Amino acid sequence: MADYHSTYKGPEGQTTQWDDIQRKMGNLPAKEPVNQADPFTPEKEETKNKEWVDSKAVEELAELDDEFDDDRFLEQYRQERIQQLKQAQNKAKFGTVEQITRGDFVQQVTNAGEDVYVVVLLYKDKVAESAMLEECLTELAKKYPQSKFVKIISTECIPNYPDKNVPTVLIYKDTQCLQHLIGLAPFGGPRTTPEQVALALNRFGPICRREGEEDTPLSMQDIRELIKSLLIQQSDKVKDSTQEDDLDN
Repeated sequence: MADYHSTYKGPEGQTTQWDDIQRKMGNLPAKEPVNQADPFTPEKEETKNKEWVDSKAVEELAELDDEFDDDRFLEQYRQERIQQLKQAQNKAKFGTVEQITRGDFVQQVTNAGEDVYVVVLLYKDKVAESAMLEECLTELAKKYPQSKFVKIISTECIPNYPDKNVPTVLIYKDTQCLQHLIGLAPFGGPRTTPEQVALALNRFGPICRREGEEDTPLSMQDIRELIKSLLIQQSDKVKDSTQEDDLDN
C-alpha cells in the first residue's frame, strides 16, 4: 500500500518547536551549524584624483593617455606629473665626474643613452691645467646632473697621446663625437672659471642648463656671473701689466 504521508521540511537550519524540546531533553542530537554565504559587498570603485595620479609610476602614467578624456584638469596634471618624474630621474642619473677606463669607454661614453650629452676629460695627474679644468667640470657636473661627465687618463684612452694636448675635452651625444677641445684656450685660458667652461660647452648643445631650461643654455644669473668673472680677469690682467711696466722702469 502506498505511503501518502509527507514530511514538511522548512528552510535549511529551521527547526520545529517540538524538535527544540526534544533536543533540550537529550532525545535528539545537537543541531548542525548552517553554512551561510557571505553577504554580497559591491566592489568599491577606485577614486581617480590627484592622489591617485601621484601614486603611479611614470610608465603607468604614460599608458593612461586616454584615461582622462573627460577631465581636462586631471589630464593636464597627468602630463605635468610625467614631466616631474622624468626630470627627477634625470636629476638622479649623474652629478659627478666619474673615473672610467679604456674598457669602459664604449659603454659609458659611446652608448651612454639616447639624447645624453657626455663630456669626457682626458687628463694627466702631472699636468696642472688638468686639475684646474677638472675642478671646473666637477662643479658643473653637480649643477647640471642631466649631462654626464667622465674622466680618463689621456694615454689610457689614446696610446701615446702627447702631454702638450692635455687637458682635452671630448663631447659625445648619441654615439657620435661632436667636438674635441684641446687645452684651456677654448675655455678662456689659465684663469678659466666654471661659468666660462659652461659657456664653451654650450656652443655644441644644451650641455649645461638648469632644470626646465630645455632651450636656454645659461640663465640670466649665469650670464651675470660670467660677465663679472670676465671683468675681474680683465682687471687683473691690467694690474699685472702695470706692475710689469713699473718694474721695467
